[in-house]
Amino acid sequence: MALVLILQLLTLWPLCHADLTSTVPPALYPKPWLGAQPAAIVTPGVNVTLRCQAPQPAWRFALFKSGEITPVLYRDVSMELAEFFLEEVTPAQGGCYHCCYRNPGWNLGVWSHPSDTLELLVTDQLPPPSLVALPGPVVAPDANVSLRCAGRLRGMSFALYRVGVAAPLQYRDSAEPWADFPLRGASAPGTYSCYYHTPSSPYVLSLRSEPLLISADGSGSLDYMQGNLVRLGLAGLVLISLGTLVVFDWRSQSCAQAVSGPEPQRTGHRCLAV
Repeated sequence: MALVLILQLLTLWPLCHADLTSTVPPALYPKPWLGAQPAAIVTPGVNVTLRCQAPQPAWRFALFKSGEITPVLYRDVSMELAEFFLEEVTPAQGGCYHCCYRNPGWNLGVWSHPSDTLELLVTDQLPPPSLVALPGPVVAPDANVSLRCAGRLRGMSFALYRVGVAAPLQYRDSAEPWADFPLRGASAPGTYSCYYHTPSSPYVLSLRSEPLLISADGSGSLDYMQGNLVRLGLAGLVLISLGTLVVFDWRSQSCAQAVSGPEPQRTGHRCLAV
């Protein structure tokens, strides 16, 4: 990726600086600003306007696309703004664009420094984001967890979903290529997914992320199991005690019957008549 960017810069540099010399201060050639309307990420068929804004009066603007030797478009205007119209864009028109301008007082063939790169993305669907749990997918009831939904583009809107719930749990607009969704530990266990989309119309949505399972801390389950074992042990002791009482009661009844019978003494019998 770095090699591709270097090659793009090496391609654009001679195009926008054909006649620059070391004796001319670079401050005389400040770079313009390049923006896209309605957005830099659009679906195919949308009309896109690339606006090149110069910081000083200019009389000619040029729009360059990375990878192409000659400018894509020219505009001759006696002002500080030029608009380049791309009608019903196709995915092939997506890519990295720069613009330059010329000042009437400059020498013939001298162009300004190129603007910062503008990436125009023409697609029906954005790539899926990743979803991870911070600090981890196992959370204690009294702790919190943060779910990070990370895409590949800055300035997107993010939505978090939970399996079994139709509406999004949370929304986030982020200047970074990710957004964090905080959750309370007691209610966090469940399965989640997320997606992102362009913040304004025309909306372009991403695919859903892979599902992420958040589970409760196992120490709580272990304590519950130990509590159950203690309760089962106590119940067992109670049953043994009841069984012992039943046996004693039965033996007592046997002795009483033996005393009231005709033969109060019987060999081998533990009860004696009085």
